[in-house]
Amino acid sequence: MSTELTHPLIPLPKSYRKDKGRFVCKPTLTLSFETCSDEDSHAGQLLEDWLRQRKPNQTCNVVEGTSDIRFVEERSNEKEAYTLTITPDQIVIKGSQTGWVRASAALVILWDQDGWNACHIEDAPRFAWRGMHLDVCRHFYPVRLVKRLIDVMALHRMNTFHWHLTDDQGWRIDIKAYPQLAKTSAWRDKDGETYGGFYTAEDIREVLDYAAERKIQVVPEIEMPGHALATLAAFPELSCAGGPFQVSNTCGIFDDVYCAGKEATFEFLENVLTEVCELFPGPYIHVGGDECPKTRWKTCPDCQSRMQQEGLKDENELQSWFVSRMGRFLDSKGKHMIGWDEILEGGLPPTAIVMSWRGVAGGIEAARLGHDVIMSPTTHCYFDYRQSTEPEEPGNLGIIPIDTVYGYDPVPDELDSNAASRVLGVQANIWTERMPSWKLLEYMVLPRLCALSEVAWTSPEQKNWDKFQKRLEKHLSFLKEFGYTYRHPLRAKREFPL
Repeated sequence: MSTELTHPLIPLPKSYRKDKGRFVCKPTLTLSFETCSDEDSHAGQLLEDWLRQRKPNQTCNVVEGTSDIRFVEERSNEKEAYTLTITPDQIVIKGSQTGWVRASAALVILWDQDGWNACHIEDAPRFAWRGMHLDVCRHFYPVRLVKRLIDVMALHRMNTFHWHLTDDQGWRIDIKAYPQLAKTSAWRDKDGETYGGFYTAEDIREVLDYAAERKIQVVPEIEMPGHALATLAAFPELSCAGGPFQVSNTCGIFDDVYCAGKEATFEFLENVLTEVCELFPGPYIHVGGDECPKTRWKTCPDCQSRMQQEGLKDENELQSWFVSRMGRFLDSKGKHMIGWDEILEGGLPPTAIVMSWRGVAGGIEAARLGHDVIMSPTTHCYFDYRQSTEPEEPGNLGIIPIDTVYGYDPVPDELDSNAASRVLGVQANIWTERMPSWKLLEYMVLPRLCALSEVAWTSPEQKNWDKFQKRLEKHLSFLKEFGYTYRHPLRAKREFPL
């Protein structure tokens, strides 16, 4: 079977065989579902919605018996695996119901003018974690735009949305136990005007339902013990110094963080996480753990007393104790804790999953210690970094062109096979301090997300930069049909003010 350039699929499937003939798309396509369990027609509705982006008058009807497109449930150890067979007479999709969604995304991309070329695809992902992070703290984005990002993730067969909900610049989730968070911590001053916002429980359920239909898990992040100024603006008593504080209007690392010595801090965080765990059904909660200065802890009598009580030799161990305590609490709620690689400082909490962002060293260390790892280094995965050396190019000072993204392998050569098996996958991050508009955000994400999707899905031996570029040229037309703003790798024409 061959994966030569006979199709525009991104990410590249495991195997592709071109056959003779063509399935011509009818104004109304009939769909049937053959399941081992209760019927789930989400994939059919999703396919219709996506096809309408390319063929506006397209409709799909569910029927019993013979149909144009058959969804056949086929159990497998790999729930995202699928086979897609297109003949001149019928299209057959086989897999789990998650596989159906992945196949539907491929089918939409393969659509060309009036239908589909006959082919046979067998496919499955390389990594279980294929993620995209969105910071909504520096700039607040409404639900409809969050859903728009989730949609483009699903079309590229990504499966994890990391929702960064709290930081120094804003608290974005309504917590019933602490209404002051929505009243005070969600807002800051911007050029003399109040700026910000938050998501209600209903908003979050809407996003979760949307993601679930696309078989994407949502991982919330509640930052601790640092990046807490927005919280402290409402609850200064949870700090070491006592305040007063304001929600930050600038980016940076601030000395005032949660006090590790006060029991009130943990009562607050446990109450918050209890509501978060109830809202988010997935197995993971991200607790941050990054960029936490120890300045206040060093002079805080409560923190120093805590260190003596727990037999901790320094403030790094105090952070490890803090994060470990929250990890045990999340364990009691049936959740797995994820943290940025700073949680390695002072000793790794026993149940933690490490997200390696300061290069790959933290991920290598954690994997060798027997912990699961998600690779997300600034060298390849920070999409708020500039895409070229052009003087007018927006973004942070770092430069990550698309070929750098495409060339990344999330499994470091330094790892033996046992440690390498701990690498769950890869994730792109976008920090929005320089993203005042959604069009600019899309421009920074696309088409680098296309490249990362192939890193995450496709085996390294199949990847080929030259062939990817040829597929990408056609794929950009697909993104344009869906109304996405993107940077052309060769022609950096912008459709928005910087």
